[in-house]
Amino acid sequence: MEKRGGPVENMELKGFYSGKKVFLTGHTGFKGAWMAWMLKELGAEVTGFSLGPEDVRGNLFKLTGLGQALRSFEGDLADLAALRAALDFAAPEIVLHLAAQPLVIRSYEDPVETYRSNVMGTVHLLEACRLSPGVRTVLVVTTDKCYENKEWPWPYRENDELGGRDPYASSKAMAELAVSAYRRSFFEARGVGLATARAGNVIGGGDFASHRIIPDIVESIGLRRPVVLRNPDAVRPWQHVLDALNGYLQLTMRLHQDPGGLAGAYNFSPKDTSPAHHVLAITKKFIEIMGQGSYTVDPASRLGHEASYLSLDPSKATRVLGWKPFFSTDEALGATARWYQGHLADPGQARERTLKDIRDFMAGTRHG
Repeated sequence: MEKRGGPVENMELKGFYSGKKVFLTGHTGFKGAWMAWMLKELGAEVTGFSLGPEDVRGNLFKLTGLGQALRSFEGDLADLAALRAALDFAAPEIVLHLAAQPLVIRSYEDPVETYRSNVMGTVHLLEACRLSPGVRTVLVVTTDKCYENKEWPWPYRENDELGGRDPYASSKAMAELAVSAYRRSFFEARGVGLATARAGNVIGGGDFASHRIIPDIVESIGLRRPVVLRNPDAVRPWQHVLDALNGYLQLTMRLHQDPGGLAGAYNFSPKDTSPAHHVLAITKKFIEIMGQGSYTVDPASRLGHEASYLSLDPSKATRVLGWKPFFSTDEALGATARWYQGHLADPGQARERTLKDIRDFMAGTRHG
């Protein structure tokens, strides 16, 4: 292992979040569970609000026993009264909104639920925060897919056109518009910081969702059959979950310190997005690191339109926040593979494995 400068080893984040009351939505999901554990490591007092954990192929919330490590409310963002009650009980200064219907394919299967969750769920969250006088900072996590994808070769910047051809992408663009309206209509006058974070395709251990390339490969290994690639030439900004979460936490901290000056939208993206990082290349590399697995290509398995090329420009986050990714794409794949290799060998160590990854990341430790 090697140490070459950690993203948070200066302890600035720990100094800020220690003792802070944080309300986190979506903590039973993949990114939300990692965020909850990271906040716990930073010393925050975390209250979670989310639907019950899904367990189709596994669930990081359950595997790590997260429900026993924080105050956890099971509820639907569509229920504004329940959301307000949980928020009032938590009395947070900081709200992190990660809850969402996160899958493009599922948005084709159930567009109404996707809009209900991603648009009205966000509106309800904003409204509950508006009515909670103690809330000072709100971060809403959307997606890299909120941009109107023109299939051009340039990375999208925060002032590019919002849109979306599929229900998932358009629901996230609509959430961005709702945030902008609430900021200008209500939050600016009160001095409440409100921002959105748009990250790339996040990978990492503990993701078991269907129709995502890494969990699909892991499942195919267990079933001893090839993973089916529906869009092998698609290019995405792949990044490790801890890089994205570190960006969210840095943005929230700075926003808390300067709510008027830093409100707005921010991209978080890997440093090496290129046409070389298409789905097929990622698949081959991950299978190589895992030491097992195979694939087959079946374009007929596609459901609806999926963009072929998507890249983000993170220069605003770098310039304004000082954020930069810690992992290269290959390092992100390696860290992800190590988590799953450990999980396949001993599923009972999920919490220890997850916390070790967080602590190594915070200390700036890289594994070869």
